Amino acid sequence: MSTSLPVSSAGHAAAPAAAPASSGFKRLPLAVLFAVFFGWLLWSVSVRQAALFAIGLGLGAVLAGKRFGFTTGWRMLVEDKDASGVFGQLLLLALAAAMAMPLLGHFPELTAALGPPSISLLVGAFVFGLCMQIADGCGSGTLYKAGMGIPMNAAILPMFAIGSFLGSMSLGWWLDLGALQPVGLVTQWGWQYALVATLAALAVVAAGVALYARSANTRLQRAPKPLYVRRWLIGSVLLALLATLNLLIAGQPWGVVYGFGLWAAKIANATGAVDLTQNWFWSQPGNAARLHETVLLDVTSITNIGILGGALWVAAAKPVSAKPLTGTQWLVALVAGLVLGYSSRLAFGCNVGAMFSGISTGSIHGWIWVPMAFLGTIFGLRIRRHFGF
Repeated sequence: MSTSLPVSSAGHAAAPAAAPASSGFKRLPLAVLFAVFFGWLLWSVSVRQAALFAIGLGLGAVLAGKRFGFTTGWRMLVEDKDASGVFGQLLLLALAAAMAMPLLGHFPELTAALGPPSISLLVGAFVFGLCMQIADGCGSGTLYKAGMGIPMNAAILPMFAIGSFLGSMSLGWWLDLGALQPVGLVTQWGWQYALVATLAALAVVAAGVALYARSANTRLQRAPKPLYVRRWLIGSVLLALLATLNLLIAGQPWGVVYGFGLWAAKIANATGAVDLTQNWFWSQPGNAARLHETVLLDVTSITNIGILGGALWVAAAKPVSAKPLTGTQWLVALVAGLVLGYSSRLAFGCNVGAMFSGISTGSIHGWIWVPMAFLGTIFGLRIRRHFGF
């Protein structure tokens, strides 16, 4: 699904002066709303949650404003032989690792985004990579595009939440099929060696991506795509800084998927539709406690709410329009969203929680997630083309 910015029909002289005033007027109610909500969180909930909401606003504004799409970057590489999006993601990983790993090494109270190497991870990552191309968004992509008002992603968001909850309900069964203990490089090697190894691995990946893009474009007898360095550089730096602040304030890395599953679980628990007391995932002390607390106390949920708000802020100034979908496309997209949520729980996160936070904090499971999800993406793009997205 493509998005485009509306084109003004005003004269060349009048347009530049009118646009800022219009966007400022549209944003004023949002600014008031965000300020009131921030103040209420500060007064009634906690300073930490208010700060995380502000970080979420920043994350949403950067993701939407810079169109920093993890899903899109992979699609650009495979379909257009354009490596700029993947280079931006590799730069983001390097910057985040350079900030996160020393913090993890010096402050043991901070936790890494660790996940167990498992059959669940292999299956979940592959299926997630496949479905994210059909749904045109990973966890963060679905979130910020829903905040921008793109209909398909807004409809997928609740399906994602339901799928994530269903995945949590069956995660214990999946782990029984085979799982190893999580491995954290910072704990195993110390932050210095872990950082050097991570940066070296990212450099090898970058060299491989550059070689692939160059040879593919040469084979197609066309010039390489421009890299749009400034766009990806600014987005990478801002996201890395905000994610590091999230780590410091929340005590854990930036995540998205857990919040979705928690929202659906709280609804299911409140309505009595499912008994969660005996479930392997939701009977764990931390998860059980969150079921009975306000969602505003959950660090992932409050950041997700902020991302929605930040994307809405960008959309108020730069509205997007979406290509209409057929009935078949709607059905395929919604099913993909449901499976996307389910597989994200099996894979212990999405492009943010598993890839970005996993790799930048030294988790081996992040490095397993990436090739499996990329393999899934190749198949997902074929399905995407088949249904004419």
